Order: sequence, then C-alpha cells, then structure tokens
Amino acid sequence: MACSTIAMKSQSTPAQRAPLAGIRVVDFSTLLPGPMCSLFLAHAGAEVIKIERLGRGDEMRSYLPKFGKDSVNFALLNQGKRSVALDLKEPAAVQQAIALVRQADVLIEQFRPGVMDRLGLGYEAMRAINPRLVYCAITGWGQHGPLADMAAHDLNYQAETGLMALTAGSDGAPGLPNVLAADLVGGAYPAMMNILLALRAREAGGQGCFIDVAMADNLFPLVYWGLGNGFAAGEWPVPGGDLVTGGTPRYQVYRTSDGRYLAAAPLEQKFWENFLRVLEAPQLLDDAGDPKGTREAVAAIIATRTADEWLQRFAGIDACVSVVKSLQEAVATPHFRERGLFQAHIASGDGVEIPSLPLPIAPALRHAAGDTVPELGEADPDAFRR
Repeated sequence: MACSTIAMKSQSTPAQRAPLAGIRVVDFSTLLPGPMCSLFLAHAGAEVIKIERLGRGDEMRSYLPKFGKDSVNFALLNQGKRSVALDLKEPAAVQQAIALVRQADVLIEQFRPGVMDRLGLGYEAMRAINPRLVYCAITGWGQHGPLADMAAHDLNYQAETGLMALTAGSDGAPGLPNVLAADLVGGAYPAMMNILLALRAREAGGQGCFIDVAMADNLFPLVYWGLGNGFAAGEWPVPGGDLVTGGTPRYQVYRTSDGRYLAAAPLEQKFWENFLRVLEAPQLLDDAGDPKGTREAVAAIIATRTADEWLQRFAGIDACVSVVKSLQEAVATPHFRERGLFQAHIASGDGVEIPSLPLPIAPALRHAAGDTVPELGEADPDAFRR
C-alpha cells in the first residue's frame, strides 16, 4: 500500500482507549463538510472508510497547491482514513458499498436529496439491512423545501440566511465572507455533534436514525441576538446600526497611522474607561448620545500613532484591543505556539512537512488518527469484512 506519511504526536496516553474505538464510518462525502466531520471522528478513534469515485476520486485531490501527489487540502482533511474507489453506477460496486454499510456504525453522504436512493443506498434501504446505522445526510438546504434541489455554495447560504447583509459597509455593499461558515459551522460541526448524539442514543435504544443536516438552517443560531431582537421587539439588525455590526464606537476596527488596524472591543464600561484613559480622551466617556461622533473622534485619535505604538500603550491594560493580524502572523504568535496548536505535522510522500489542522478536540479525548493520507483506492473493500 502506497501512502503519504503523517508524522504526528499523539496527545492521548498510550493506555487510553480512544472514545470512538470500534466505531466504523463509511463516508461517501467529498470536498469540505463531510470530510471535516469524518476527520473529527477519525481523531476520536473511529475507523473511517472513504468511498471515492473510481479514477478521479474526491475533487479535493485536484486542488492547488499540491502536497505530494494530491492537494494540501485533501491531505489536511483526510489523514488517517482509508480509501475505497468504486463506480457506483455499476451494480457490482453498489453491492460492495452495501457490504461495507452492512457492518458500519455511521454513514455520511453529501449528495443532493434523492441521489443515494437512486443508487440503492438510501436510508430506508440501508436501515433494512442495518437497523443500528446512524445515517447522516449533509446538504445545503436540507432534504425537503422549495430550495432543496438548488445548486449553491457557502456564499449563497450566507446570502439567503441574512448573515451577509450584516457585513455591508458605508456604501451599502455587503462584504465577501472570508470564512466558509456554512460548510464548517453549518455542516461539519452539526453533523459531528448529531452523529455523537445518535450513537449515544443508540446505546440506550439499540436503533440508529436518520440525520438531516442542512447547512443553511444551521447558520441562524450564529445570529441569535438578531433573531431575539427581531422576534421579541421587532428590532431587526442592520449593518452599522447594532452592537456588533458597527453601531457603537466600543466595537470597531480603527486605522492606525501606519496603515494597520486595531480591533477595539471595550464594550463593558470598565473596559471603555480604560480604553479612553489610554487614548487620553475622557471627554468621550458618554458615548450614548452621539455614537457616530464618538466613533469619528476615536478614529481620529487612533490615526495619530502606529499600531506598535498603540500596542505599547495598551500593554497590560484591560481594554480588549488587538492588532489585526494576517494569518501568517497569527500562526507565529507566541500564545498559540505555547498552546501547541501546530505541533503535529503531516509529511508528504517526498518528505515535506507542514502542521496538521489544530482540531478542537480535548487532548484527553484525542487519538492519533493514523500515519497515512490515503492514495485513491488503496484499500480493498473486502478487507473490511468483520
């Protein structure tokens, strides 16, 4: 078996049993939400069998930049899994997939509604052969509803759920989101959470279940405060008009004299007082009467010094002020290095190493997912018979 190597430091004790040891996951998903979900499960000790298209595999393999034979994206999301390549248009391949599912605990799929049914791999058919199966379907819009079959990406889900509108600037144009919130927070995280809940429920009742993960649906809790204000008081949030959308000088990004930016969030009164003390601007203490004027006055003061000068002045002061860092600067920050976020590494087939993803799994529950990034079709489906 030819595989790229992952050199990882396990953060669990050798004698500790992985939380999901003995759990088998058959993952039909591609790209980001499903693979990220099964990556979590793999790092908790589950055996993950990745079903890929014969010949081409997961589209993520072809992305750039490359890391060995495949993309770095694929390596980060699929370490520790096994790859089975099948042409699911062929009846014999479907039967091989069914044989895997028959002995699985979890199935993850990410097709549009109805596709798995047409392949003969839908929930009802799989439940008939494996009543204990936890079947998780991740889609953009869910299994039913007027938008269920509409093609979309993360940008569309954020547009349809009102998140993007809250990023609008002074010209009214919404900003382009730089985080794939729907894929990750709306897809991978809820899928992982509900799979774990379903496995826990199965311990009591003995039966699996169907999980409908709709990425768009799961974005709404991110704006809980806006929903509360709107439903309870009829005060729906607007860009530039609310506590976390730019309506207060206490939650803003201010430009410094050297073209950098300070993220200032002194929301509470004690932090606001400390903030103004550093700015030497006690006259701005009462900002409620003229928040726009106060914001402009603060901006004018911040613009008189460099970012480093402000950092020195705010050092040791509780005022909730940070310099806006690039991602490259952030990963080199002493705090994150000391916490060991990037200690574990992935090595490509030619020996190049990069840090692996710092997944939010507690060290006591974390398990080294394995020492391989699977090559396409490296595993024989018959090898997984129990």
